[in-house]
Amino acid sequence: MFARVPNPIPARMKGLNRAEICDTNFIEFVGALPPGPQQGPQPAAPILPGSTLDAQSFRELFESQLISRHLDLMARVLRVQNKVFYTIGSSGHEGNAMVARAARHTDPAFLHYRSGGFMAERFRKLPGMDPVMDSALSFAASKDDPASGGRHKVWGSKPLWVLPQTSTIASHLPKALGTAMAIEAGKRLGQGLPIPDDSITICSFGDASANHATAQTAFNAAAWSSFQKLPAPVLFVCEDNGIGISVKTPEGWIAESFRHRPGLDYFHADGLDLVNGYADVERAVEHCRRTRRPTFLHLRTTRLMGHAGTDFEIEWRALEELCAVEAGDPLLRSAQVAVESGLMDKAEVLALYEHTRQRCFAAAEDADKRPRLTALQDVIAPLAPYTPDKVQAEATRADYSERRLQVFGSEAGLPESQPAKHLAVQINQALHDLFAKYPETLLFGEDVAQKGGVYTVTKGLQKAFGPRRVFNTLLDETMILGMAQGFANMGMLPLPEIQYLAYLHNAADQVRGEACSLQFFSNDQYRNPMLIRIAGLGYQKGFGGHFHNDNSIAAIRDIPGLVVGCPSRGDDAAAMLRTLAALAKVDGRVCVFLEPIALYMTKDLHAAGDGQWLFPYPAPDQALTLGEGRVYGEGNDDLLIISYGNGVPMALRAARTIEQQHGWKVRVIDLRWLVPLNAGYIAGQAKGAKRIIVLDEGRQSAGVGEGVITALVEAGHGQVPLRRVTGVDTYTPLAGAALLVLPGDADVVAAAAELV
Repeated sequence: MFARVPNPIPARMKGLNRAEICDTNFIEFVGALPPGPQQGPQPAAPILPGSTLDAQSFRELFESQLISRHLDLMARVLRVQNKVFYTIGSSGHEGNAMVARAARHTDPAFLHYRSGGFMAERFRKLPGMDPVMDSALSFAASKDDPASGGRHKVWGSKPLWVLPQTSTIASHLPKALGTAMAIEAGKRLGQGLPIPDDSITICSFGDASANHATAQTAFNAAAWSSFQKLPAPVLFVCEDNGIGISVKTPEGWIAESFRHRPGLDYFHADGLDLVNGYADVERAVEHCRRTRRPTFLHLRTTRLMGHAGTDFEIEWRALEELCAVEAGDPLLRSAQVAVESGLMDKAEVLALYEHTRQRCFAAAEDADKRPRLTALQDVIAPLAPYTPDKVQAEATRADYSERRLQVFGSEAGLPESQPAKHLAVQINQALHDLFAKYPETLLFGEDVAQKGGVYTVTKGLQKAFGPRRVFNTLLDETMILGMAQGFANMGMLPLPEIQYLAYLHNAADQVRGEACSLQFFSNDQYRNPMLIRIAGLGYQKGFGGHFHNDNSIAAIRDIPGLVVGCPSRGDDAAAMLRTLAALAKVDGRVCVFLEPIALYMTKDLHAAGDGQWLFPYPAPDQALTLGEGRVYGEGNDDLLIISYGNGVPMALRAARTIEQQHGWKVRVIDLRWLVPLNAGYIAGQAKGAKRIIVLDEGRQSAGVGEGVITALVEAGHGQVPLRRVTGVDTYTPLAGAALLVLPGDADVVAAAAELV
């Protein structure tokens, strides 16, 4: 503790408003300090004897601490006036300013919400920037907020390489590690990085968050990389305040858990004391930069004013304990050093304190007058940018013919010169094409390298393009997607593979909460362009469970900004991959390519040996248009069947039977694009149809079919005789029992009979 807890505790220290109490504590503490020496240290001299921190650096760090504190105090006052929002604060964590000072502004930073000190100090790295005004604009949700454009109160800055975070607990750690790995990979591949080659990544989080599964995933992956001598220059900064909301961290737990963890180099620093802590912080930063190893900085902090503005700690925490915590306020120690060293006298400290307060309130008053988001279009503008002409031009760009010849060996070896092939082969050929077109492309995941994936879809890619571009990862989907974000941050085009759709579900927040939210919450200043390949859907003969026959795509259908394409045939798959890659490259979109496993090797449609599900490979200047489906039986209006994936060949087979039984002319629509669902296209195809069947191989609840039905009804087609054929709301059983819960040809035929 830096201050004495009075006994008895005075009445003013018993109030609910701990912000006011901390404010008064500081003023009274400084006023009671004994005078320091008349002559203070020179700017370049140690602030106190034996310290590695010079006087000028100390003063600037102290100023950054004060900025952070007064932003918190300002927010608490103005929140009740509805002038600022989201008052979770940084008080007690101001020592993280030391990390910012020891690092560079080009070291990508992935921060937690108590990072006011870090941000205030990092702003010093570039001239002409104002941490107070920028923060006030963010707090006020102003359109002029340079971080998010008024979409959230996040710590972020494009010029300072602080990627705006909206993470759920610890979900930013995998992409911080992924970015560190990407720095090294980019150097090995000769890819021009947007930051210096010796950059590190910085990732801060709390002691409670360190226990989260996502955090542990990142620590394990870092150690896994370190064990294999793979560089991963990430500085994990655990800001240990000893409590998570109201749950205390067992004393000594963080040190015990991480001090001897293999593959993580452990450092401890006192974040409550600039004089004693800075050397250790600097040592950790330089170690990470020099060794390129994962480094764990255990930074001692405390938490003042509760978890957030609505947390009245005095209601659940003993007053004596609360006052003791407040007596450990790091600003008290900094003020003490300023006076004790002779750098400032008490009046100067208090004057700076009040000047900083006035500066923050003036900025808040200015921010309150700035425009806020009032139009829906403005809100969603950065969510899902789409420039159709540019995307189409990029998707059909075919100026890499020489590289294609090298990859495929000869004109005769080009895929478009080959006989018609099934889906798996054409995806493989299309991936070779993408790698030839984009030298910054990387493909990684479980078993994708030498083995070529469990279904051989990536066979030959590593041989053709080398182990630096095609490689296996550890068995951890969360980390695979974290790596993808890291590579995207560093300017590359990642193609991560999730081996089965079921495996995505335990890692889905890396797509939902991280990758897809970045454009939105950074006002399109940062992007995560990537193309995620996922094998899934049902009808694998003999397989059951939800591991290999998983139709549950509801989890990715509701992710804002995501694009999901699902081909049913090989030529569409190749053309779709080009479009998805172009969407990533041109508009920075996060894309999912959902591959129907049961159709990988399918050759026949109606009868064994007919070869009607084999198709020629499309020339490299051909691509699909986002949202545009494929029509079979153009102009046939007696019955319209709308489907996707496995449902398309099923619908075509059923259509033949229906035509024979009822004499109807049947039209089948392959949606191809599942997210966003093109309601206008669906409505247009339904125009003139006398009957409609929506065939959805997914479950009855929350399936694509629900979206199709909604589009039809909202477009005024609800009066048309309509049936939905879906799977059952259950897990898929083994072997032949699977066909009892998945829709089949006969179900479609039976639904048609109900429409007679």
